[in-house]
Amino acid sequence: MVADSERDADMLYAVGVSVPDPFIFLRIRGARYVVLNDLEVDRVRAQTGHCRVLSLSRFQRKLRRQGVKPAGLAQVAASILRERRLRSVAVPGSFPCGLANELARLKVRVKVKRGSFFPERELKTAFEVRKITAALLMAEVGMAEAIQVLKCAKVSRDRRLFYHNVPLTSEKLRAVIDTAILQASGLANHTIVAGGRQGCDPHEPGHGVLRAHEPIIIDIFPRSQKTGYFGDITRTVVKGRASEAVRKLYDTVLRGQKLAFKKMSAGVRTVEVHKAVQELFAQEGYKTGNHSGRMQGFFHGTGHGLGLEIHEPPRINTHSTELLKPGHVVTVEPGLYYPELGGVRLEDVALITRNGPRNLTRFEKVLEI
Repeated sequence: MVADSERDADMLYAVGVSVPDPFIFLRIRGARYVVLNDLEVDRVRAQTGHCRVLSLSRFQRKLRRQGVKPAGLAQVAASILRERRLRSVAVPGSFPCGLANELARLKVRVKVKRGSFFPERELKTAFEVRKITAALLMAEVGMAEAIQVLKCAKVSRDRRLFYHNVPLTSEKLRAVIDTAILQASGLANHTIVAGGRQGCDPHEPGHGVLRAHEPIIIDIFPRSQKTGYFGDITRTVVKGRASEAVRKLYDTVLRGQKLAFKKMSAGVRTVEVHKAVQELFAQEGYKTGNHSGRMQGFFHGTGHGLGLEIHEPPRINTHSTELLKPGHVVTVEPGLYYPELGGVRLEDVALITRNGPRNLTRFEKVLEI
C-alpha cells in the first residue's frame, strides 16, 4: 500500500499509527515493513512493535548514487522488491493509478486484490470493541450537551428557540456538540442537527433557527483522535409537546429498532433484519416511495458496520447479502420521514456475539424534553 494512515483505514489498521503523509507499506512473507520520511521514523518505531520501520531517505540516497532520478516512492518500492527478488505485488483497489503505472514501467507486476485488503477488519477484537465503545462515549458526551442546551432553551411566541437570549440555530447547537467532543479527545465532522422538514433528508446537516413542538434529529459520529475508531449515535427529540402523529411515528421507529435487535444474531442474513423492519413499518401504515418528487417513508438501510471507517461492511439494507457473525459491530438506525411531520431516526450500536446482540449504547431515548 502507498497511502497515509490518517485517512486510509487499511493503512491505519496495518500500522496502528496515524501518519499524515503517504508512505510505503509492504507485507513480505508475513513480515511487515513501512518506509517513511525521516521525521516520522523514530515516532513510528516507538509506537508500533509489529512493523520494521525503514528510512525513505536512505533508499533515495542509494538510488541517486546509482543514477536513478527521480527517486520517488515507486522507485524505492521497486528497489526493495528487487533486493528480495520479487517481481509482483498485490495492491488494494484504492492504490494510486499513477504509481501502479510507474511500477509497471519499472517491471513490477501490479495485481489488484479483489474485495477487502484486510478482510479480518470486519470482525472486531475485544480490544477494538473497547476503542469503538470509547468513541461512542464521546458521541454520548456531545449528545448530553445538546440535550442540556435544548432543555434550557426558551420558546418564543412564534415557536423559535432561544438560548442565552439569542436564537438557537442548528449551527450553534452543532458547535456545542462538536466542542464537547473535542474536549473529550474526539473529532466531530458533519454532525447533524436537523429540525422539522430538514430532518426528512437523512444527511442534511441542518441550518437556521430551531423550533419547538417539532422533531429535531441529532446524529453524532465522532472519531477518536487517539485510535481512529468511530462512534455513532442518533436521537430524535422535541422541545415542548409532540403531536400525536409525531408520537406515533417515534413509537413506531422505536419498535422497529427493538425488532431489529431481536432479529440480529450470528448466522442471520443482514437483509432479513432490514426486511423485518420494512414489513413492520408497512403494517403500521407508513408507506415508502416517491411522493411529489421526493422520497418519504423508510428509504435507507437499517444499519452498517462501524470501526476505522464510519461506514464499513456489513451493510444492513435491501441489497446486502452478508451473514452476521460474532465480532461484527453494526449500527441499528431505522427511520421514518414525512415532510408534513418531520423525520424520526434512532440509532444505537450493537456488537454481535454468539449469544445475540449486545447494545453498546447507553444514552437514554426520550422524545419530549
